[in-house]
Amino acid sequence: MKNLITDVPGVLVGNAEDMRAATGATVAIFDGGAVASVVTTGGAPGSRMVTSLEPEMMSGQVDAIVLSGGSVYGLDAAGGTTAALCSQGRGATFGGITVPLAVQAILFDLTNGGDKPWLREPMKERPPYWDLGRDAALAAGPTFALGTAGAGVGATTAGLKGGLGSASARTSQGFTVGALVAVNAVGSATIGTGRHFWAGAYERDGEFGGLGWPAKLPSDAMALRFKGQPAPVTATTIAMVATDAVLSKAACKRLAIMANDGLSKALRPVHAPNDGDTVFAAATGRMKSPADAGLPPIMTELGTVAADCLARAVARGVYKATALPFPNALPDWKTRFGAKR
Repeated sequence: MKNLITDVPGVLVGNAEDMRAATGATVAIFDGGAVASVVTTGGAPGSRMVTSLEPEMMSGQVDAIVLSGGSVYGLDAAGGTTAALCSQGRGATFGGITVPLAVQAILFDLTNGGDKPWLREPMKERPPYWDLGRDAALAAGPTFALGTAGAGVGATTAGLKGGLGSASARTSQGFTVGALVAVNAVGSATIGTGRHFWAGAYERDGEFGGLGWPAKLPSDAMALRFKGQPAPVTATTIAMVATDAVLSKAACKRLAIMANDGLSKALRPVHAPNDGDTVFAAATGRMKSPADAGLPPIMTELGTVAADCLARAVARGVYKATALPFPNALPDWKTRFGAKR
């Protein structure tokens, strides 16, 4: 176990970045496809093809999930991913034509200090996201960078640099569960103004500093700290969870709903009006268990473990991040707090 979502058999992940523009994309590819669904709880989402993931829709499987910076401009990334998938022969075949399905969610990172010439000269400069989506798909493999990488390059939280995080675990039935998240939250991943993570109770093996929860909550723990004071801003935490269980689309929807609570365990506040929080859930079906994974007791454990993994992944994304090299850039966790306990 690498403590990455790629511990789930059938899942590969790749990153691509434009460091000058301070943005990037992350692509999860499913080797052989996956059944998937999605839940959106933020008030300002941006996405592509997510309606196809509702249980009543015809689409049976997806080939990739794309997480990208760039707000609406970032939606081009799925086009580049689709081209890469097509070149690899991935996707469904209709009349001899290969048609991959890449679904996507985006986050807002347009005001993080990076040089984004397409905003100055929109008719002359092309946004980089088609290329980033292609390059991330072509780079997909069993290992990938966390922190200021891929879709997490331009991500921030309230007061600290955000980033790309991942975590994994196994259930008592032997199913593998993993989470992947780009943490660009309106809220904070840490308690009050201190170093402890809200997700500290779920940490495993010191994966984000080994601090756990403070012995006593600080006096400022419940004070609201969030972006957009006094002027409103746009943020969004976008994520996915995956398992090797055999699940129906309806079961994936339930898994996404339960996993979404991992954001509530790791961020405060969450699902705000200017967040676009979106969580995908995918099942690769590689684990052929004698037990029906869709049964309520098994689904209950899958969803609980997925939520815990997502909470841990959020904290890892912030813990692993490094600050952007621009004036007034937010500090990263390690620079601000070091390794003190």
